[in-house]
Amino acid sequence: MVFSWDGAGEDSQKLFSHFRAVGKKYDAKMTYFLSGVYLLPEDKKELYDPPQHSAGHSDIGFNDVEGIRATVRELRGAWQEGNEIGTHFNGHFCGPDGGVGTWSVEEWKSEINQAKSFVKNWKTNAGLRAEQPLPFDYDKELVGARTPCLEGRKNFVEAASQMGFRYDTSGVNDQIWPKKDLGLWDLSMQLVPVPGRAFQTLSMDYNFLVNQSPGTTQGDPSQREYWGDQMRDGLVQAFDRSYKGNRAPLIIGNHFESWNGGVYMRAVEETIATVCVQKDVKCVSFRQLADWLDAQDPEVIAKMRTLKVGEAPQGGWHTFLSAQPPAGAAGARR
Repeated sequence: MVFSWDGAGEDSQKLFSHFRAVGKKYDAKMTYFLSGVYLLPEDKKELYDPPQHSAGHSDIGFNDVEGIRATVRELRGAWQEGNEIGTHFNGHFCGPDGGVGTWSVEEWKSEINQAKSFVKNWKTNAGLRAEQPLPFDYDKELVGARTPCLEGRKNFVEAASQMGFRYDTSGVNDQIWPKKDLGLWDLSMQLVPVPGRAFQTLSMDYNFLVNQSPGTTQGDPSQREYWGDQMRDGLVQAFDRSYKGNRAPLIIGNHFESWNGGVYMRAVEETIATVCVQKDVKCVSFRQLADWLDAQDPEVIAKMRTLKVGEAPQGGWHTFLSAQPPAGAAGARR
């Protein structure tokens, strides 16, 4: 199981610090995808030169000094607790007009290098030289990402493969075992059930939101409890069909937002409390999952990929994973 967060800044809602506590309670390691501009103060915004946009422009704004101080505190603590700090890049540009889906490989490289720079130089940029440094080298720590709005994946993966990344989680997958794309593990979002509806949606709070209250982030208050329960139950159903079926890793993504009164935050927390305590279940970061996948026999992973969503081996796991006898072996014993 992987629980992950896009943006990963600490603001007045204090959701970053809250879910750090949740992770410690249930022994769940997570991945926090940091937006680099969250470590860049407004008065230094001209340092950001986004592809296809003027310098100092960001669709999610920038931060103030106290917001940077708080975010760095949470990033530091999260990493020390064994969580991963990935990237959600910088300006969060979506759509056809200069959005990340239109960026070239070289433009993606520029965006990645700028994200690294803002993380490495936050003390100087924010004038917080007396603060403790971040306890990691971001050039080594940064090995994966999720693109804004899940756009631009093709050229991003090409850029990331040239820059030493190990995984991407920006596409759309079914709940089957992962494969590599240009040397990166494809750990994309997955389609999960929407209880009571005849379709599936992506395993992310935003996608439940747009199906439940389209056009608004604060829909009918009388429906909010139901909507939160619906997301929680959908994620747990997705877990159950993997746990009892093909055992494929389940990928879940979220935002630190109080959409529809915060019901999606409740849904995620209740899902963590339900699944991370199950036998044989590990709630890990993407980096830990990539480490584990790299340690496996590629032929075993390829065989696991033959199992469909929710499909358990007909003859049981021991038979399914046991080595096949070489051709002619039976005759040789005669």
